[in-house]
Amino acid sequence: MGTRSELLADITLLNKQLLGRYLVGFNDVTAVRQTPDLPNHLAWALGHTALTMHRVAAAIEGAGAGLPPGDFVNGGGFAGSRDRGVIDADAVAFGSKPEDRHDKYPTLGRCTEIFNNACDRLAAAVRGCDDARLEQRLTYGSMELPIWALVARMTFHNGFHTGQIADLRRALGFRSIFA
Repeated sequence: MGTRSELLADITLLNKQLLGRYLVGFNDVTAVRQTPDLPNHLAWALGHTALTMHRVAAAIEGAGAGLPPGDFVNGGGFAGSRDRGVIDADAVAFGSKPEDRHDKYPTLGRCTEIFNNACDRLAAAVRGCDDARLEQRLTYGSMELPIWALVARMTFHNGFHTGQIADLRRALGFRSIFA
């Protein structure tokens, strides 16, 4: 077994595979399909989890780090674009409401790439931490946690939204990923 930072990085990278299993059967149309009884659609969930991981990675990296401009824009919720392949951070931030609009979210492939990029960045950020750095506390939302716990919190967060994706799969009549 490696160091704590290597273990946390590997767990973060495992999120790509675990969430990715639930993408089977979705396409560019169903990725933005909202069902009346569920809170989010797939494109929103991928963008939202990517956004939170990037924000934690930026907090670990320190001053000057921010969202990658090739993946996210800040446009008050209106600047996301299928054509440009970017997600508007405000459109997927906590408290935002997913919209059933193909033009506001990138394709499913691009949303998946943005999620994977966020996993890679967070894994690289935590892999660069020694044990003393992992114990340093960061404020994230209303919480103050050591870096190691904040990275674990991101895995829980991704799992929470993967559960929503599993519910969405059932609501859309998709086959079980275990079938």
